[in-house]
Amino acid sequence: MYREAGEGHGRDRTVDRVWRITLDRLSDTPLAGEALRALAWYAPDGIPRTLLDPLGTPPAVHGAVRRLAAYSMITLTGDTISVHRLVQALARTPDPEDPHRRLTDIAHARDRAAAHLHTALPAARRNPATWPTWRSFLPHIEALADHTSPATDTAVTATLLNQAGLFLHGQGRRERATPYLERALEDRVRLLGTDHPDTLTARGNLGMAYESTGDTERAVPLYQQVCEDRARVLGAEHEDTLTARNNLAGGYESAGDLDKAVQLYEQTLSDMTRVLGADHPETLTLSDNLAGCYELVGDPDRALRLYRRTLDARIRVLGADHEDTLSTRNNLAVTYLSAGDPARALPLQEQTLSDRIRVLGADHPDTLGARSNLAVAYELVGDLARAIPQYQLAMAEKARVLGADHPDTLSAGRSLATAYELAGDLGRAVPLYRQTLDDRARVLGADHPDTLTARSYLAGAYAAAGEPARAVPLYRQTLDDRIRVLGADHEDTLHSYNQLANGHAWTGDLDRAVPLYRQALSGMTRVLGADHPDTRAVADNLATVLRSRFL
Repeated sequence: MYREAGEGHGRDRTVDRVWRITLDRLSDTPLAGEALRALAWYAPDGIPRTLLDPLGTPPAVHGAVRRLAAYSMITLTGDTISVHRLVQALARTPDPEDPHRRLTDIAHARDRAAAHLHTALPAARRNPATWPTWRSFLPHIEALADHTSPATDTAVTATLLNQAGLFLHGQGRRERATPYLERALEDRVRLLGTDHPDTLTARGNLGMAYESTGDTERAVPLYQQVCEDRARVLGAEHEDTLTARNNLAGGYESAGDLDKAVQLYEQTLSDMTRVLGADHPETLTLSDNLAGCYELVGDPDRALRLYRRTLDARIRVLGADHEDTLSTRNNLAVTYLSAGDPARALPLQEQTLSDRIRVLGADHPDTLGARSNLAVAYELVGDLARAIPQYQLAMAEKARVLGADHPDTLSAGRSLATAYELAGDLGRAVPLYRQTLDDRARVLGADHPDTLTARSYLAGAYAAAGEPARAVPLYRQTLDDRIRVLGADHEDTLHSYNQLANGHAWTGDLDRAVPLYRQALSGMTRVLGADHPDTRAVADNLATVLRSRFL
């Protein structure tokens, strides 16, 4: 296509001809051709000039760039470079008749472009100070990935894609992170073999990505494979093997298999304590995870004891201001909240937020989470006058730092809407619930568990506003979707049975409400146990409806 002349024009007017003439004239500056071939693999605009620094000495690179600009092959804007897409496409296309587009030179430029990106990326992914740099490089990583294939990827390219995937995952852009992590794993299997440590790490990273999107059916087998491979390659008691078992327990936890998760956490904690020591940072991390799982299985007493022990150890080993210490203090406060002791949680949450602002900075993701948790604590002690401003600030800061579509920002919107509802301000609660539902459906997908939860909250707001006729269809849709997506015995699905039954009861349709209450009661008794508070609440609802029918 590049060689073909346009209708009515001669060969001397084609892009190909102009390209060759220009680069022939620049042949006395060989670095100019190298720079142009490297620039071809990036996005066309906003290319940092520093990406060309490894090509040569500063004067040589500067001279090559200035000559390319003089011949209009590139455009310079401050510290960035722009290249026309057609010029880039030409520079990436081998031509045996063109000395400036030899296959080996183009392949070398492709690999150097990847290496330059990898070298330029900040090492710290969770430090907000590095995020502008990371974000400026993302379009160029995406362009490189689009213009290349796994068959031509190098080990450096695999590392670059792995790092980009982890950064995107941390930013909540998990739908973009997963393809990068999938390709990084594919590259490492091909280049390094299935048993290389980097391959095992990539497999674990991909499992984490699947887990975070709710795809535990793919995450858990990957975690299991990593455990088996690390045990076979490194030994059953190697630190990395024990860490892999910790990750697998987390996968079981996310999949709702809490009994299996607790058992594996406890077994691994015992082994890790024996092999690494009770005060090893990995041991303390696992101890923190096990405490969280105890809370999920409804055993807050054991969770609190283990959190307190872990906090004391982390203060002693890591220091009071270490990030992990602050995390355990935050988890301890959250557990006090879930155990119904907000009075003990509140000072811990206030201390955690203050410490995180001082140590990590106001924009750190953990600091933003601490502000949301403090708002929850205020809410649970009944102080909505202090809770709502904290929720509003948390939502605004998360939108600014993480982006309006980040899952944490969407969760902050839902929490603020709930606070409005509790304050009786349904005029602000209902629109915010609707916005949260629309945003979650757009960002996460219509079937994501968080989207289904958002729909349930909106239905509850309609019910609270005295509009059960609008609530019932939403409850019905949520129940149907949860049965299909999560399964009939999932805890959220069982709550949906109860919520839909409540909706029918509010409209006076007791013939539909009673079977749904019974379905919820049967499932919760089987899954949660007869003494679980949620099970007892459903039993009370059913008893109330049956009495009203009898009367």
